[in-house]
Amino acid sequence: MLGCQCLYWRNLSELPPLTDPETFSLPAPMPQWPPGQGFAAGRIRLGELEVTKISNFKLVWRYRASQDKSVSFYRPVGVPEGFHCLGHYCQYDSQPLRNFVLAAREVDSSGQEASSSKPPPALAEPIDYKLVWSSNGLAEEHSGECGYFWLPQPPEGYRPIGFVVTNRSAKPELQEVRCVRADLTDECEAHKIIVTAVSKSSGVPLFIWRTRPSDRGMWGKGVSAGTFFCRPPLASGEDLAIACLRNLDSSLHAMPNIDQIHALIRHYGPTVFFHPGEIYLPSSVSWFFKNGALLCRKAEESGSNAYPIREAIDEKGSNLPQGGTNDKQFWIDIPSDEEQRSFLKRGNLESSKLYVHVKPALGGTFTDMAFWIFCPFNGPATLKLGLVNVSFSKIGQHVGDWEHFTLRISNFSGELSSVYFSQHSGGEWVEAYDLEYISGTNKTVVYSSRYGHASFPRPGTYLQGSSKLGVGIRNDAERSDLFVDSSSRYEVVSAEYLGGAVREPPWLKYMREWGPKVVYDTRAEMERMVDRLPWRLRSSVAAVVGKIPVELSGEEGPSGPKEKNNWFGDERW
Repeated sequence: MLGCQCLYWRNLSELPPLTDPETFSLPAPMPQWPPGQGFAAGRIRLGELEVTKISNFKLVWRYRASQDKSVSFYRPVGVPEGFHCLGHYCQYDSQPLRNFVLAAREVDSSGQEASSSKPPPALAEPIDYKLVWSSNGLAEEHSGECGYFWLPQPPEGYRPIGFVVTNRSAKPELQEVRCVRADLTDECEAHKIIVTAVSKSSGVPLFIWRTRPSDRGMWGKGVSAGTFFCRPPLASGEDLAIACLRNLDSSLHAMPNIDQIHALIRHYGPTVFFHPGEIYLPSSVSWFFKNGALLCRKAEESGSNAYPIREAIDEKGSNLPQGGTNDKQFWIDIPSDEEQRSFLKRGNLESSKLYVHVKPALGGTFTDMAFWIFCPFNGPATLKLGLVNVSFSKIGQHVGDWEHFTLRISNFSGELSSVYFSQHSGGEWVEAYDLEYISGTNKTVVYSSRYGHASFPRPGTYLQGSSKLGVGIRNDAERSDLFVDSSSRYEVVSAEYLGGAVREPPWLKYMREWGPKVVYDTRAEMERMVDRLPWRLRSSVAAVVGKIPVELSGEEGPSGPKEKNNWFGDERW
């Protein structure tokens, strides 16, 4: 099911030499952040533990998975005095060496280094190691060295956080790593397989994954230690043998204060570029309201003559219903007058801004800044069928389009870690080293797709469907003179962890739909189109049609930012 990515080579002299991964630094120097409690201080308290980020590594063993792909396993070095390693690190050599593992020390409630006699200690040495796998038989292919993977065996009441890798068969020293008291840990899960290694002598594969906390989202306490998980094939559903850390410090002292938030946005705020052919541009919410948007309420009486009650919306959205859930009784619409509708649909780039939601991520060791952009109208979709493009007149249209992207910033250093690009019903995380930046700055570039406003890291044509077959909904992204610089045109609308420091605007508390429910007979139309296609394409196109989001079919009005799953939860990761 997972597939084996490893290959064996008979003539090693013909293979290109393996090279060490490059290091990566952001394009511009880091600023001096405004003073605060613990943001960018290098260390974060998690309760009885204090952790710091280790980014210096010593190579232990390298595995060649294919002719152009290799994975290296590292031991962290330069661990500060008093701190202890929790596990080793690995990554593809094709990626810059920029990530980290955490080292930990025990502290008392005031943050001072705790006495080693305090029972029960937060950290303890393993009592033994269990050999999980070795590369026996691959030594001649890996510079004469074998790799050995060891799982620390913890004392009762403790859990291991990571594995240890050696290039010799002797067990690691017990002081190599520490295990963590179980009540200071949280569950983690395997995520994104890194590589499958196979021992040539035994033929037994080793599956190696990245890990992430199972408890994520705004209030999740799970903290990723940066270690990996590995195991040979075992029964499905088996629990992971390692854990992640847990943040028990409710103060979230490492999160940025309001002054630091503004400094971060000014330093990192992306520029959003719209397609040169974009017709449906963004606007501010207040511009949308004061230029004719209407609040609609379902009529009490039923029947074909029961028209909804409409009223103008206050510029701040003060007369919108607040809180609750989407009961389908209210929605927002634009006027029926064609001239007014056309005016509102085009948006107003001059008034537009990014609305920023700031929240804790990964147990408060990172800050997520979700940048929301509002477009009064979402244009019709274009279906790509190989070399043929089918432009729809209605499919994909809806009033009130909310899109976003999210910056993830390390609370250890204040550095940008990655950016999430939201793309209709999905999205992708892109690491900082793989982003496009405005020249001479650390401000990233975001490309908004034509008509649909999905976010992408690079220009191009992206398909929502099967890119392999060239079948799907087109998302065309390109740089133009139409853009919004979020580093200067933004509004912080929510940061729940700061209490009352950020006052949410009334419109943000509107939990109903930002557009009317419109029923087009699009499914039948598309099914007829599929029936006219060559049989080779029918199944692929039918699959694409089945995955089209409900909003894209024009059947439901879109929800606002607070109704999206990622408001309180984590982005798809």
